[in-house]
Amino acid sequence: MTDLLKTSLNRRTVLQAATVGATGVSPALRALVHAQGSDAPEKKEVKIGFIPLTDCASVVMASVMGFDKKHGVTIIPTKEASWAGVRDKLVNGELDFAHVLYGLVYGVHLGLAGPKKDMAVLMTLNHNGQAITLSKKLADKGAVNGAGLARLMAAEKREYTFAQTFPTGTHAMWLYYWLAANGIDPMKDAKVITVPPPQMVANMRVGNMDGFCVGEPWNHRAIMDGIGFTATTTQDIWKDHPEKVLGTTSEFVQKYPNTARAVTAAILEASRWIDESLANKTRMAETIAGKAYVNTGVDAINQRILGRYQDGLGKTWDDPNHMKFYNDGAVNFPYLSDGMWFLTQHKRWGLLKAHPDYLGVAKSINRMDVYRQAATATKTPLPKSDMRSHKLVDGVVWDGKDPARYADGFKLKA
Repeated sequence: MTDLLKTSLNRRTVLQAATVGATGVSPALRALVHAQGSDAPEKKEVKIGFIPLTDCASVVMASVMGFDKKHGVTIIPTKEASWAGVRDKLVNGELDFAHVLYGLVYGVHLGLAGPKKDMAVLMTLNHNGQAITLSKKLADKGAVNGAGLARLMAAEKREYTFAQTFPTGTHAMWLYYWLAANGIDPMKDAKVITVPPPQMVANMRVGNMDGFCVGEPWNHRAIMDGIGFTATTTQDIWKDHPEKVLGTTSEFVQKYPNTARAVTAAILEASRWIDESLANKTRMAETIAGKAYVNTGVDAINQRILGRYQDGLGKTWDDPNHMKFYNDGAVNFPYLSDGMWFLTQHKRWGLLKAHPDYLGVAKSINRMDVYRQAATATKTPLPKSDMRSHKLVDGVVWDGKDPARYADGFKLKA
């Protein structure tokens, strides 16, 4: 009888353990399975690349605060010089993961702007918190917003140069969308160049560009240095837009699924910690301002993460839609519609010559299975749908339902 009971219990434990990857399980069972090693991270130390930007904070704080150790891994944050460098090191395996532009991951997966490799998005790292900065010289001529810029460019003909950070990346798409919403064709009416984020301010200072789109703290830094002003924030282009993601290769997730889950869980916990309090945000700003990370003054970071904005021309405001890292879990889910939106813009601007299988590509890249496991482990709320709907600055609604029609529906396109 005892042997029979043992056999029955063992079989039940095995069957329950087999479902660990797919569903939430009791803490007691999870502890048992973990002790047996089946869900322990296969790789104990991981390198995560990041660019010096405020939105690298959850990756850095996961390491600094020890959230990584709690989940059985050690995160080594690795400072990189450019998004192209991040792309190359992800593709060749020098980096295990990266704090990376959403559109860059999709571009690599499709072979746009560089090598082609199957990629994975594990979670969204932040919403909002980027901006478009224009030169003070433009403001002196009345170009203090999009409409003013369009008027100036029509009246005073010359080559206008704007910078983004990577051809398929988020900043390129925000810049193009905003210019087009104001009647400026980014492909015909302007020259667009690629500049790494930390080099934006220096390049504007020497007159290499009229404006740029980049993440913080470099927009606020341009104001502090007296060379630029904020023409618009990206949350005014699209409230709660997706921004950076935790990216890796599909091959890495396949080879190290437990590691992928553990790292996602650790960064989810760091994200929640940052958004929990003013004190935590202040500590985060002090940490990431250091030379090893963003390498700037704390005062360049700590205002806009709290929603305290100034435009550099005398206007100040409190923005409720400032950069968020968690927002009760609303930030982090890798929505299929978010990824698909970047594909529509790649098609709009000629980076994609034909319509891709929008939903199919998003399903293959956005690893909702890994995210759901990490969310369950960290008690992060999950949304009811894999899609979400938004109205952008030009009044056009994006809901992911008919991406080809959406991409083709813009008046200004390549």
